[in-house]
Amino acid sequence: MNFTLYIAKRYLFTKSSNNAINFITIIAAIGIVIGSAALLIVLSGFAGLKDYSLQFSSFVDPDLKVVPIEGKTFELSPETISKLNEIEGIASYSKTIEEHAVLVSDNKQQIVSLKGVDEHYPKSTISSIISLGSWFSPESNQIVSGWGIASNLSFGVMDYGKVLKIYTPKPGKGQITSENDAFNTITTTNIGIFEINEQLDNSLVYGSLGLIQELLNYNENTISSLELKLTNIKDIEIVTEALQSVFGTNFQIKTKEQLNDALHKMLNTENLAVYLIFTLVLIIALFNVVGSIIMMILDKKNDLKTLFNLGITVKKIRRIFFLHGSLMVVLGGFTGIVLAISLILIQKAFGFVMITASLPYPVSLKFIDVVLVFTTITVLGLLAAKIASTRISKPLLAQ
Repeated sequence: MNFTLYIAKRYLFTKSSNNAINFITIIAAIGIVIGSAALLIVLSGFAGLKDYSLQFSSFVDPDLKVVPIEGKTFELSPETISKLNEIEGIASYSKTIEEHAVLVSDNKQQIVSLKGVDEHYPKSTISSIISLGSWFSPESNQIVSGWGIASNLSFGVMDYGKVLKIYTPKPGKGQITSENDAFNTITTTNIGIFEINEQLDNSLVYGSLGLIQELLNYNENTISSLELKLTNIKDIEIVTEALQSVFGTNFQIKTKEQLNDALHKMLNTENLAVYLIFTLVLIIALFNVVGSIIMMILDKKNDLKTLFNLGITVKKIRRIFFLHGSLMVVLGGFTGIVLAISLILIQKAFGFVMITASLPYPVSLKFIDVVLVFTTITVLGLLAAKIASTRISKPLLAQ
């Protein structure tokens, strides 16, 4: 067995005659265990919150979305549709139009995001978001609104006592003499209420594609975007390349992540900030390791002097305490990670920590987070052990 490793293990696992040093070593080890466990738990907590936040928008977002780089609309020709149908890997696609409008109910009004979709809009998405009422019939003058909009404008499902009107500004020039000169208007009925997330519930209104085209004076081939669902998400790069060849360089093919890039950036920034903060806490905890090693050096000074007189070099003696600190950090970090994984799995299974009475705090254990925590604690621990071991010098051993 390696001589320096053998001595390092003896110093680590054998109690010292000095109780103060034993106490300091235990505190240092506990600090490493708690620090590494806390870092992994917090990273898993933020990963869970990220997944929880994204699930409310991701299930209404398509796998791919085709949008024009310039302008708000484009013409989808029969030739393009024919080429689109030949692409393998596309499960379905839906033509959509998106525009801002004013929804008026009696004397109340609200600016909303109006989204027109055709009959191919995914049934799975519809069934997952409708919480009251039903989806509108194709080519009808019905709409489906979010909970927030229905609450703000005080209307319900099939509330025929409420007259709902949608206004969009007319393009053009010249003097406006009446309301009809300024706005396109349709009268509609709310047939259902959906619930996705607070932002969309307070801003989004669905309608049939034909209704919105009529409101905006568009022809039947004019759309804002094309939303696609894939048969296998693993084929996304192949399908994206095929779509780009069909639509050309004037169009952008966006993935789910690109559609929510602002949210992804915010969540990733928060995750990085938390990681850096808890890494700082780990660095502070590792000062205890440095102190523990230095106290051990002073306690074992006579033993080290004997080893030095027997011909053991200063470099090897330093290596003893470097390995001593490294073993403490690696074992403490491993123990903390095992403890954190156990707590995370318990939370996932039983939900002991709750956000509300019915909603457990979401956690998500990712392998990359485990590797990151172990790497962080190991690198910082080796650095701390290296700093502490450099306290050993010839003058110290000669005293």
